[in-house]
Amino acid sequence: MAAKSKDFLRRIVEEDLASGKYKEIVTRFPPEPNGFPHIGHAKSITINFGIAKDYNGRCHLRMDDTNPTTEDTKYVEALKDAVEWLGFKWDGDVRYTSDYFDKLYAYAIELIKMGKAYVDSLDEETMRKFRGTVTSPGKRSKYAQRSVEENLDLLERMKNGEFEEGAHVLRAKIDMASPNMKMRDPLLYRIRHAHHYRAGDKWAIYPMYDFAHCLSDYIEGITHSFCTLEFENNREIYDWVIDTLGLPPPRPYQYEFARLNINYTVMSKRKLLELVEKKIVNGWDDPRMPTIAGYRRRGYTPESILTFCDQIGIAKANSVVDVSQLEFCIRDDLNPKVPRVMCVVDPLKVTIVNYEGSEEIGAPYYPHDVPKEGSRIMPFSKEIYINREDFSENPPKGYFRLTPDQPVRLKYAYIITCKEVIKDAEGNITEIKAEYHPDSKSGSDTSGIKVKSAIQWVEANSAKKVELRLYDRLFCVQAPQGIEDINPDSLKIVKDALIEPAVITEKPDVRFQFEREGYFFADPVDYSDEMPVFNKIVSLKDSWAKKSKAPEKPKAQKQKTAPKKAQVEGEVAPMSEAEQARYDRYTKALQLKSTVAEMIARDEKLSIFFEEALKAYHAPVNIANIVANEVSREMKQQEKLLFSPQQVAQLVKMIDDETISTKIAKEVFEVMAQSGEDPEAVVASKVLKQISDPAEILPVIDEVIAQNPDNVQKYKEGNQKLFGFFVGQVLKATGGKANPKVVNTLVKQQLEV
Repeated sequence: MAAKSKDFLRRIVEEDLASGKYKEIVTRFPPEPNGFPHIGHAKSITINFGIAKDYNGRCHLRMDDTNPTTEDTKYVEALKDAVEWLGFKWDGDVRYTSDYFDKLYAYAIELIKMGKAYVDSLDEETMRKFRGTVTSPGKRSKYAQRSVEENLDLLERMKNGEFEEGAHVLRAKIDMASPNMKMRDPLLYRIRHAHHYRAGDKWAIYPMYDFAHCLSDYIEGITHSFCTLEFENNREIYDWVIDTLGLPPPRPYQYEFARLNINYTVMSKRKLLELVEKKIVNGWDDPRMPTIAGYRRRGYTPESILTFCDQIGIAKANSVVDVSQLEFCIRDDLNPKVPRVMCVVDPLKVTIVNYEGSEEIGAPYYPHDVPKEGSRIMPFSKEIYINREDFSENPPKGYFRLTPDQPVRLKYAYIITCKEVIKDAEGNITEIKAEYHPDSKSGSDTSGIKVKSAIQWVEANSAKKVELRLYDRLFCVQAPQGIEDINPDSLKIVKDALIEPAVITEKPDVRFQFEREGYFFADPVDYSDEMPVFNKIVSLKDSWAKKSKAPEKPKAQKQKTAPKKAQVEGEVAPMSEAEQARYDRYTKALQLKSTVAEMIARDEKLSIFFEEALKAYHAPVNIANIVANEVSREMKQQEKLLFSPQQVAQLVKMIDDETISTKIAKEVFEVMAQSGEDPEAVVASKVLKQISDPAEILPVIDEVIAQNPDNVQKYKEGNQKLFGFFVGQVLKATGGKANPKVVNTLVKQQLEV
C-alpha cells in the first residue's frame, strides 16, 4: 500500500478492512457519457482508481448510460482515453448501466409487488405542487392506491412504448412528509421514446439515476461508492432501495467528498457543450477547455494533473481552487524536463556589417541547475533576427537590452553594438545595422565589454517560420456564469514567429521552453512540416512585462543584495541563503505556490508573521494567501499593524469552518486592520456570520421561486441562464450572508422539483 496522508475516505476504507466488513475493496468511476471528461472528473478518477490501487483492490469503469437523448459513443471513447492517459487501468471490460437494464426492471417489479412502488399519472406541474416545501409536507398522488396488478400492467405497457412521454412515471412509495425532499416518492423510471446507442429500441422507459446507480453498484460488488457533495441528499435513497429490496451482503455504501471548483473555469457539461455547439471554442479538445482532452492537446502532462489532484486533497466542504495552482503544477513538472530553445516571436532583422562567413555555435538545452544534459548546434551568420521588443530607440529606465548606446549579448554568441537604425517611410524600424566584437564570444570573452543582458536570436537562413497559439484563460471573471464572461483575448495567433532549427521535429509529443516566452507544445492535430504549430502551455514565472508593472521591486532587491553580477533581463535578483531555505520549505513542505512562497520568503517581516500565524492554526496555503496579499499591503501602508498573526490564523479558521465566506472575510479583515478587533468579535458585532444551514436558506429560496413563476417556467423550458438570477436573488435577500455553495445546490434542487 502506498504511503499517503490519510484523508477521510482512506480512513473509512482502512476501518472497513480492519473490521472485516469487506475482504477486498472495489470502487468505480461512473461517468455519464454525455460530454468529454473535465478536470473535475480527473479528481474523481484519481480518488476511485487511486484508493483501489492503494489497498490492492479493483476499480471499475462504468458508463452511466440511462439517458439516450444525450449520450454518444464518442463520449465513451473520450472517457476511456482520459482514464488511460492519466495512467490508470480499470478492472475487466468497460461496464455499462445499460448492461443491467433487465435486472433493474426486475427489481422495479419486485418493489411494485412489495407495495413499495407505483405508477403515477399526475402531470408534472401537479406532481411538483404535491411535493410540498421544506416547511410543509407533501401530498401523495391518488394513483398511489393502484393495485399491484394495475401497476405491473402499466409498467409493462410503458416499457413497450404504448404511452407518450410524460404520461406516466414509476415512483417509489416512501414518505411524502420526509424532511429530505429527495425521499418524497422519488421517480424510478420515466418514458423516453429515443434510440439508445447500445440497447437500441428495446426500451421505451429508462431508470433514473437514484434507482440505477445503487443497484448497479450492488450488481458489480462495489464496496465504496464515492460521490461528490451534491449527491449527499441522495444517499438516503441509495440506502432505501438496497435495504427495501433486502439485498444480501456485502452491499455498497455511499460516501461524499467535495467536488473540484476552479476559478476562471466552468465545469458544467451543459455550459461546456454550449461553448462547443456555438463554436466559441474549436471542439471539446480546444486547448482553452478544462477538459482532459483540452489540457492534453495544450501540452499538460498526466503527471501535472495527478500532482494537482494530490495537492488539493480530499475534503468534506466545497471550496474554490485558484487556477494558478494548476498552472504551477505543470510549470513545476516541465521545468526540469524540457529543453530550452530560442524563438523570436516578433522578428526584427539585424545585419552584422563586420561579420563574414558563417559558423556553428554549441548551446546547452538545459541550464546548470537542471539535472539533465544535452546540447544543439545553432547556425550563425551576418544576418540574424531578434525580438522587436529587444531593441529600443528611446529606452525606459532599467531597460537592459539593445539600444543605440547600449551593447547587448546574443545568447551563447557574441556581443553586438547598434550602428544604424533603418526605418520605412512611416517611421517604422525595419532593420538594425550592427557590429559584433570578435573577442566577445560566450565562454571565451576577452573583450572587457560589460553588458547587462543576453537576448534571443535566430540565424536568418536556417530559422523556420512557425505558428504560435498563445492561450490564456477562457473566462475573464473568477466565477463565470457562461458565454457572456468569455475572455476575448483567450487565444492570440502569431503566424510569423521564427524558431531555431533544432526545434523542428517529427515527434508529435514534444515540449520545449521557449526562453522568456513560456512552455510550448507541438500541436498534435495541426502540426505539419509545412507549418509547425506550437501551443503555449503556460507562461514562465518571471517576465519583462511583470517587471515593468512593478519597477520598484527590482530596485529594492538591488539595494538589499548589491553588489551583484549584471542582471539578466527577465530574471530577478537571486535569493539569499536564508531566503532560499525559506522558499524551499514553503514550496516543498508546505506546498505553497511559487509566487506566494517567493514573496513571503524574500520579506523577513512577512516571513515572521506567516510563521507565527502558522503556529496558531496550521493552514499554510490559506494563511499564506492572506499574508502575501492583505497583510503585505497593510505593512506597506501602516507603520504598525493593529492585528496579530494569531488573529489572521483565527480568521482563516473561520473561513475553513465555513463560519464566514471569503467575501465576508475581506470585510472582517478591513475592520481588523483599522481597529485590531478579534475576527470573532467583528463577526458577532456586525452579524456577519455566514448562513449555511439549509433549514434557514430553503424558505428564502421557496419565497424567491414563488415570487418569480414566469422565470421558473422559462428555466424549466431550457433557459438555464436564469439559474444565476435565482441564486442572486437569494443572496440579495439574505444580505449576502448565505453560503453561495449551499445556495447553488439548494436552488438547483428546488428548481428541479
